Amino acid sequence: MKPPGIIRKILFTALLLTSQVAMAQPDRKDWGTPRFHDPSTPIRQGDIWYCFSTGNGISTRTSTDLKTWKDAGTVFKEFPVWHREVIPDHRGYLWAPDVIHRSDRYLLYYSVSGWGKNVSAIGIASSPTLDPKDPAYQWKDEGIVVRSGKDDPYNAIDPQLFADPNGSLWMVFGSFWTGIQLIELDPKTGLRHAEHRKVHQLAWNESIEAPALLKRGDYYYLFVNWGLCCRGLKSTYEIRIGRSKKITGPYLDATGNELATGGGTLFLKSEGDRVGPGHASFIQEKDETRMFFHYYDKQRGGFATIGDLPIHWADDGWPKP
Repeated sequence: MKPPGIIRKILFTALLLTSQVAMAQPDRKDWGTPRFHDPSTPIRQGDIWYCFSTGNGISTRTSTDLKTWKDAGTVFKEFPVWHREVIPDHRGYLWAPDVIHRSDRYLLYYSVSGWGKNVSAIGIASSPTLDPKDPAYQWKDEGIVVRSGKDDPYNAIDPQLFADPNGSLWMVFGSFWTGIQLIELDPKTGLRHAEHRKVHQLAWNESIEAPALLKRGDYYYLFVNWGLCCRGLKSTYEIRIGRSKKITGPYLDATGNELATGGGTLFLKSEGDRVGPGHASFIQEKDETRMFFHYYDKQRGGFATIGDLPIHWADDGWPKP
């Protein structure tokens, strides 16, 4: 459900003040790793891994080992005109990108929004290569995938892509309001499917966002964030999960509660120097699945950084860190 007016005002004020501080936090070269917030799924081209994250124009990071990351510039030097036309409150920061390779193109999805409002859109850009040194490198604006307005029950931000083994392509997204949504995409274009237009609500909580999907065996696993991000060491983010035998749900937690009505089994919380883990994504390397996420590092004064850990599987089929 949509947060009551007074709660929305409180959340908006908190997010506005604390997120502006977090976004303005400079990279600290002496800390070794560039700042990461809302990292995309890492994707490899050749010997180089690429990871995109929230930033002014979308930040790009590169690595050869998924451990040491370097700043590799921004995606957009000039913003598509529709950004300001569709989202008047847009101020340059593009949030929570995700990337996938389809056919001969890399498709990059990202959020355009204003703080605390659901006047938002998820855009898409394409490039034949991720390598800025390649003469063919160029991010082309492909327009809007899905958008939301003040009268819509959801907020069109925080996209994450999921290529189903059956050949279909899906996108989960959502933040607050009625929670996490799922739509089907055209696997050829990456845009909204022309015929399958239904928006499926998958999960809800008073503070929920940053969804991600993972499939293993007969089950689809939905990872979501509860709590608030962007507050440094005061962030309350934690990752919750549920599963379903159908990608469209219903998703149930380990005790049988539906995520759509507030259920969700705790998967990863603040612990030790890792504060506010969130915004999960997954890569499969040989027989191992690894989850990547951001968190605020207590040792570095709340610096937003990227973390990863292997996914283990219990005998009952539930994942655990």
